[in-house]
Amino acid sequence: MTGAGPMHMLSVFPGFGVGGAQVRFATVANALGAACRHSIVSLNGDLACREKLAPALDVAFPRPDHRPGRMAASVLLAGRFLRHARPDLVVTSNWGAIEWAAGARLAGLRHVHTEDGFGPEEQVAQLPRRVFSRRLILRRSQVVLPSRRLHAIATELWRLPAARLHYIPNGIELDRFSALAPAELPDGEGPVIGTVAALRPEKNIARLLRAFAALRASRPARLIIVGDGPERANLERLAAQHNVAQAVLFAGHSAQPERWLASMDVFALSSDTEQMPISLLEAMACGLPAVCTDVGDVRDMLAPENRRYVTAPEDAAFAAALADIVGTGHAAIGAANRAKARAQYGRDAMVAAYARVFGVG
Repeated sequence: MTGAGPMHMLSVFPGFGVGGAQVRFATVANALGAACRHSIVSLNGDLACREKLAPALDVAFPRPDHRPGRMAASVLLAGRFLRHARPDLVVTSNWGAIEWAAGARLAGLRHVHTEDGFGPEEQVAQLPRRVFSRRLILRRSQVVLPSRRLHAIATELWRLPAARLHYIPNGIELDRFSALAPAELPDGEGPVIGTVAALRPEKNIARLLRAFAALRASRPARLIIVGDGPERANLERLAAQHNVAQAVLFAGHSAQPERWLASMDVFALSSDTEQMPISLLEAMACGLPAVCTDVGDVRDMLAPENRRYVTAPEDAAFAAALADIVGTGHAAIGAANRAKARAQYGRDAMVAAYARVFGVG
């Protein structure tokens, strides 16, 4: 931290909508409180996650010029803006802010990069151009990774120096998940399956809908989908095509997803790509059993009792696991998940680790 006042941290996100990286940032910023003042750049203009920031925080939302698709021009513009702003620390998030990581180097500023995973274009394999860019741009930065899989990629593929890599698992405010008042649900029969996710292609909520339709063919059940995004209209049409629309509630975005989690009996994560999803941690803290695709660190996150319900990211396997978990007594699994969340995924350890990397305090 420089000077006598609070550290000026300038954070750059491809978008500051409500997602895992943005929610984690808000959690850390709120905990650090007056030790920092913040400038948050949202390159696509989405600022929905500002609802998660404590009102007392000193936060500005500058709108610098940005040239998407023109990397050299964007790097120069970012460097010029950063030289003028002169923050104590630049923090960039994911590939979508890589030009600003380069701009921080150009401006000679201290830089931390956080990487949370990949979009559909890199869910199977890394793109060579991006591998080279990360290797070149991030080699002198501190890089924070929330999953062991990402840490291995940064070490073995990007070939970044081990001393500059920091594995920091995500953490949550566990007290938020005690004695919750559940959200009200429409009348219906059967267990309640649910998910909390941005409705984007890589989350593959269509897989969950197809599995739910197969389950409904043999027993009553209900499905809650909490979240919004570009896939919503397609998913609503898919529910109608499978004749389950009357049993599916599209709840939209919620500032308090924990209340919806408290209404669920089983949590489902059907993604094609994840690393360490915060929604799964929140479901575990609520004492929910989960059926999940085997992506990122998901298998290791869950209690051992739950791991039989972690499947390949393939429709038939996921549908079979969903039917099995709904048809089995699973209170003990949910209790084991809650215990693991409380033991390993609390907020304070995560915040302390980020404070050390940021140099706060």
